[in-house]
Amino acid sequence: VSLKELHGIFPWLVESIFGSLDGIIVGWNLRCLQGRTNPNEYSVALDFLDPSGPMMKLVYKLQAEEYRYDFPVSYLPGPVKASIQEQVLPECSLYHNKVQFPSSGGLGLNLALNPFEYYMFYFAISLITQKNSPVTHHVSPSNSAYFILVDTYLKCFLPTEGSVLPPPSSNPGGAIPSPTPRSPAVPFSSYGMHHTSLLKRHIAHQPSVNADPASQEIWRSETLLQIFVEMWLHHYSLEMYQKMQSPHVKLEVLHYRLSISSKHHGSPAQSSYQALHAYQESFKPTEEHVLVVRLLVKHLHAFSNSLKPEPLSPSAHSHTASPLEEFKRVVIPRFVQEKLYIFLQHCFGHWPLDASFRAVLEMWLSYLQPWRYAPEKPPQSTEPLPRSVSDKWAAFIQENLLMYTKLFVGFLNRALRTDLVSPKNALMVFRVAKVFAQPNLAEMILKGEQLFLEPELVISHRQHRLFMSPTLGGSFLSSRSPAVTDASFKVKSHVYSLEGQDFQYKQMFGAEVRNLVLKLAQLICQAQQTAKSISDHSAETMASQSFFSWFRFTPSEVNGSYTGNDLDEIGQDSIKKTDEYLEKALEYLCQIFKLSEAQLTQMMMKCGTAQDENGKKQLPDCIASENGLILTPLGRYQIINGLRRFELQYQGDTELQPIRSYENAALVRLLFRLSSQLNHRFADQMEMLCSRDDFVGRLCRYHLTNPQLAQKIRHSPVMRDRTSQHWGPRISLRFLASYRTLISLLMIYFLASWFYVGPVGCTFIILTGYFLYAVIMTFFFEGWKPHEH
Repeated sequence: VSLKELHGIFPWLVESIFGSLDGIIVGWNLRCLQGRTNPNEYSVALDFLDPSGPMMKLVYKLQAEEYRYDFPVSYLPGPVKASIQEQVLPECSLYHNKVQFPSSGGLGLNLALNPFEYYMFYFAISLITQKNSPVTHHVSPSNSAYFILVDTYLKCFLPTEGSVLPPPSSNPGGAIPSPTPRSPAVPFSSYGMHHTSLLKRHIAHQPSVNADPASQEIWRSETLLQIFVEMWLHHYSLEMYQKMQSPHVKLEVLHYRLSISSKHHGSPAQSSYQALHAYQESFKPTEEHVLVVRLLVKHLHAFSNSLKPEPLSPSAHSHTASPLEEFKRVVIPRFVQEKLYIFLQHCFGHWPLDASFRAVLEMWLSYLQPWRYAPEKPPQSTEPLPRSVSDKWAAFIQENLLMYTKLFVGFLNRALRTDLVSPKNALMVFRVAKVFAQPNLAEMILKGEQLFLEPELVISHRQHRLFMSPTLGGSFLSSRSPAVTDASFKVKSHVYSLEGQDFQYKQMFGAEVRNLVLKLAQLICQAQQTAKSISDHSAETMASQSFFSWFRFTPSEVNGSYTGNDLDEIGQDSIKKTDEYLEKALEYLCQIFKLSEAQLTQMMMKCGTAQDENGKKQLPDCIASENGLILTPLGRYQIINGLRRFELQYQGDTELQPIRSYENAALVRLLFRLSSQLNHRFADQMEMLCSRDDFVGRLCRYHLTNPQLAQKIRHSPVMRDRTSQHWGPRISLRFLASYRTLISLLMIYFLASWFYVGPVGCTFIILTGYFLYAVIMTFFFEGWKPHEH
């Protein structure tokens, strides 16, 4: 097959593998392809798309001929698309010299991409576009072919050891050239025109290009990372996108907008201008998306930490440092930090309050702990003490202060709105508390806050532009930034570049956040008490549901109360885990914020979280009034979060209560009619018998009267307004409709048949035995009626 024919089928082949941009064509569905369900297809796909596989060999062949392929701008992330449509080029160098107007009669803007960029664009964006793929079985994202390929590409193009492997070439000793700059096809106000890529800068200082093969291939590493970041982390509101732009860029955009003529491109410019300001992207990342981003974060930490120690002589460094080493030094602050921070903020603010947030949480915690991915081994110690965070990470913590402090406050606000009795929610609180309680970490965060809160210094205009315009999304500057010795200035530049000069910083160790921590500690104590109550209730329920309970009648069925809880289904083991997680989380929070036991006790007493005398769960917080109990705001909060609840009891006529799941509906209705007929016919006689004061009267009252259950429960205001009803003596046969009663009778008849006792004789024995039992119970319990259900 000729190279020209391969050039023609390449776009079709890429779309057949990764699916179409509109999501209609699914392609190979790599996100759902797993080795345990489709081992053959899984193996073939990984081999075909491997960095040294047939597909990448085709990419490199086409790359050598400098072919270009159109990628529609309309499928780029929303803010970038709106910016390009207004003819304002984003800062990221990935878009420079690539935007072209369509040919005559065409619609929309396109990016002219080389084969490697085109392939990676489709690969990265398939994670976002292919959301409605048909799935017939459970899919584990971390075991999918897509996840494995992401990991493979990261290890190949961002290696932690050695250099990037050169691509296979048909020319012996040759190399695939890096993309050459192309003149822009349309005039743009470019954000990144002042900067050059790392590759161009490095080659300019190299006496011989061929001396270092990595100097020709570093563009693949930079391009891969830029595409992944742009496709996966560049989804947020337009207002946030504009907020991220540096002051000189905003000024350029303003001049461009003022100078734009109405005749220049006519109405399309006006419509795109309106779309830019009215645009608000509706972006909901999936759990799989977050897991892939976490994989990227973990690998970038390992990639950055594999940087060789800097030489002592600065002059030696400028001549010996390879482009890959330069790339490792700035990869996180210049490419990832800002967009990941915005992405995490979006997730913290919009993710549902359920256990699926664990994926976002672990991604955040992975970024906060670069020392976990450092190559050095922790010192071996016989004591199982937590590893202390080294002081060498202080610079990273200070330059990422908002990642630690503001997002921690965001997590506190989420935790205060979740049900901490759930083991999964309790585990998330435990994980965050454990990470922040690592020795020396809280002290370094506090030091960073102190540096930020130092008095403002006079900042020169040059330094202001340098730190307020970091161009975090594109290639880094043509020369290394001068070392800044003022640590306070570094922290301030980090905070203001992410949040703006008017940002009101909320101290993590300030009074306001400390109060939030105390509220969380109070909720943890409440959740522990609730879990204990559920555990005690479950134990009592299991004890009462013994074999012999099938042959006796329990009073719980008389009032129709529901004492169960959905949390009962989590089991005793899960309740035990919940208690362990919450106990350790509370301990860690006390370590981080130096909370004393007296403070916790005071908060619990103030909010009424102490257990009552018998150790059972209290009712929700209420105020007693003449109309009954009135819920307080705290009581409403306790009910909404499942911390406390009222005991729900049926308070009407027991004969008219709803048919239960353990009753036969036809028998309930039939026995109700029979009981009604008997009660109507013998009402006077039963009333006369029950009014007697002798033993016969007591025996009749035991069988024919209702217990006054309403006296034992606390009425709501509505129930207090009702006129109390009194039902006279009556017969109730509803207990015979219970499946438990029917099964018990059948078992008795079956056992009696073994002893050659017929149905009539067995019935006589049952009635005689029950009469003797009732006589004995009459002497002790007059008010309890076990036969009514």
